[in-house]
Amino acid sequence: MSLQLDDIKAPIAAEMETFEKKFRSSMYTRVLLLDKIMNYIVKRKGKQMRPMFVFLSAGTCGTINEATFRGAALIELLHTASLVHDDVVDDANYRRGFFSVNALWKNKIAVLVGDFLLARGLILSIENKDYELLAIVTQAVKEMSEGELLQMEKARHLDIDEAVYYEVIRQKTASLIASCCGVGASSVSAAPPAVEAMRSFGEKVGMAFQIKDDLFDYGDEEVGKPLGIDIKEKKMTLPLIHTLSRLGWWEKRKIISIVRNESDSPKKVKYVIQVVKDAGGIDYAKAVMNTYYRDALQALAAFPASPYRTSLEQLVQFTIERRQ
Repeated sequence: MSLQLDDIKAPIAAEMETFEKKFRSSMYTRVLLLDKIMNYIVKRKGKQMRPMFVFLSAGTCGTINEATFRGAALIELLHTASLVHDDVVDDANYRRGFFSVNALWKNKIAVLVGDFLLARGLILSIENKDYELLAIVTQAVKEMSEGELLQMEKARHLDIDEAVYYEVIRQKTASLIASCCGVGASSVSAAPPAVEAMRSFGEKVGMAFQIKDDLFDYGDEEVGKPLGIDIKEKKMTLPLIHTLSRLGWWEKRKIISIVRNESDSPKKVKYVIQVVKDAGGIDYAKAVMNTYYRDALQALAAFPASPYRTSLEQLVQFTIERRQ
């Protein structure tokens, strides 16, 4: 039987319901246009897995309190700010099937909305003296920016090896989930070693999560992400990186040439996908993902058994088994 988010959420269902109200109030503004956009952002929120990681980590390490709610709100405010800015950078018109803020209100307003969300998060933390929580989250935002820029720098030459790839996804994706878990632990005044252990757990989950996302690019099933989109966008992901390391000089040069110059051809993209499958790139990436998955569960086993810890284990499983 497949895991359902509502079942995983059970130990924190009441907290998540309360959080939605608190989060909306943290975005309140008297500027009518801004308030309209805030309403739009709240209504199109996704699965809310980030707040779930915060609350479940907090429950695993101690007793959920007001600082936990503020920590979850801080994560959501700063992450939402980064998404709004990302859509401007990528000139993206859609996010999760909805129009992006920049598509509806243009780039200038979108950038200012992102700035507002960032400022609201900073104010929320400073007003309540949540300096430790702020330190954890701002470190993640810094790393997310660095990871994006590192990927851009390497994409020009398509020279990403495995070590660089792991650093990119650690910064771009894993740092945020790590901060969710670190914030949860810190919000309940857990000892520094416990906060670091929980942050490390979140980082491993984030690594597995991103590799799973990369694998969707080569899947045959219908998922939320179009087949071959990473190749079309010239992104070097683990299945392709591993495949290139195993190919002969001529075949490697041919694949890189397709990614660089012909990635808008469906026929060529299909050819690259087949080469990756034949070279064992998919199986290799799955094996690496499962290693991170096992390491995450092992890190979590250091904490006392509880319904919160069980749900965290299930949430990790959900991220690995998800179909979109």
